[in-house]
Amino acid sequence: MLALLLGALSVLVMVPAARHLRSLQDGERARATLHTSGSCMLGHCRVEFEAGGRTVVADLPVGSGGGKSSAGSPLTVRYQADDPRTVAREEDVGGGGAAVLAVMSGGGALFSLTLSVVAAVFVVRQRRAGLSPGAGAAGRHAGPAAAHPSER
Repeated sequence: MLALLLGALSVLVMVPAARHLRSLQDGERARATLHTSGSCMLGHCRVEFEAGGRTVVADLPVGSGGGKSSAGSPLTVRYQADDPRTVAREEDVGGGGAAVLAVMSGGGALFSLTLSVVAAVFVVRQRRAGLSPGAGAAGRHAGPAAAHPSER
């Protein structure tokens, strides 16, 4: 189950986030201020900047860095000219942070899946060892000839 969740995180969230960040490489550049700080990697940060003569407050996308910056910190962003609310930190437009998280969650999924397979093989081997003819009732209960001399 964990493998499925980590794989889904990697494929459905982080890979598209990395693509989205890369799509802003040629976007318009602007000086911005971190408006709301939080967990930027999870998409909980907002920036404020000027675009087309108006002030824009936009959410940074999932996979963004800068989570250790406090509100009011200056930064440079890239945004789409036709939609200034589509924005990313200039340092993130390579998609590296999101790509690293995609690889890590994918690797975690593979590790979890491998661990599950190894555990299943171990359980099957233990059951087979317990059902083998040599380990049956004759092997566990000794006959009268094997009893201690004082018990005879």
